[in-house]
Amino acid sequence: MVCATPAKPPCGFHIRANPKNGRGWATSQPHSTCREPPTGLPCIKYSQRVNYAQLLLPDFSLIFLGYLICRYTALNRSVWQPVESLVYYLLFPVLLFQSIVKSPMDIGAASGLIGAGMLSGVIGIALAYSLPHWPWVGKHIDVRDHAASAQVAFRFNSFIGLAIAERLAGTQGLLMIAVLIGVCVPLFNVAAVWPMARHGQHSFARELLRNPLIIATASGLAANLLGFQIPEWAVPTVSRISSASLALGLMAAGAGLQFGLLTRGKTLSVSVLAIRHLVQPLVAFGMARIFGLDAVQTTVLLAFAALPTASTCYVLAARMGYNGPYVAGLVTLSPLLGIVSLPFALGVLR
Repeated sequence: MVCATPAKPPCGFHIRANPKNGRGWATSQPHSTCREPPTGLPCIKYSQRVNYAQLLLPDFSLIFLGYLICRYTALNRSVWQPVESLVYYLLFPVLLFQSIVKSPMDIGAASGLIGAGMLSGVIGIALAYSLPHWPWVGKHIDVRDHAASAQVAFRFNSFIGLAIAERLAGTQGLLMIAVLIGVCVPLFNVAAVWPMARHGQHSFARELLRNPLIIATASGLAANLLGFQIPEWAVPTVSRISSASLALGLMAAGAGLQFGLLTRGKTLSVSVLAIRHLVQPLVAFGMARIFGLDAVQTTVLLAFAALPTASTCYVLAARMGYNGPYVAGLVTLSPLLGIVSLPFALGVLR
């Protein structure tokens, strides 16, 4: 019997996986009734049922709190603009570096999962970039708004992903999604910067070299592969900076929110969010079959593909001189759609 986490009765459900094809099916048996099947199929236990609404509520609450504070108190936009700079240039880079460095990665053992995750992401990037060229869609899309919001279609909230993976598959799930985050974040950040650098008439190479998020993810990945660890004496300070970045980044997104801008770009809004929450899980499902992933890898990949978009989308768009309030609206809607897309990916597709 192969268990992802120590037995904790009751676990809520588990997956029986066929080692020949990697497919599995869910049952609602507690641990006390989990026995090795007579056919010798391994039983992979999952820690507990996931309440997606409860998991996504903190992010949405922080966005809404930032919106209320900016609109109805003396802490208006003049206060939040410096906060955006602090988050973008210091707090988020520390968060990304720490998240990648502290997650052990065994790229060789997870080559199939990495290939499926990266190919799914590349397809999402291609779909997002191609939106202005779609018949009946492109003529309704503002080019600059598209450059700023294309990232919403393929970037992801790594903290929610880590929480879901831990609840679904314990330590094994955490290690798998950590590998996906480590290899996908640099690619996705480069893809997020490219359309804004191109349409903003900036040098793409210069934007990459000076972008703090890309510098942090690339250096974090290199440090991880080289075996670097943050010194124990620095861990508490770095962890507190990372925690502050998440809260302030989400509140800054709420402070910059203008819901009216979403109605102006309805076609673009629907398109990027549909890619993020509907198309990406379907693509991941296909990649899992093509790469022959086992039951646990398939579950982690589907969860990864259905995550809400990254809260840093707003900060990146705003700091590069694009329509930050519009992107903030998409960042706000994405956790709400995640309440639907995660059960769809994990309950219907799996």
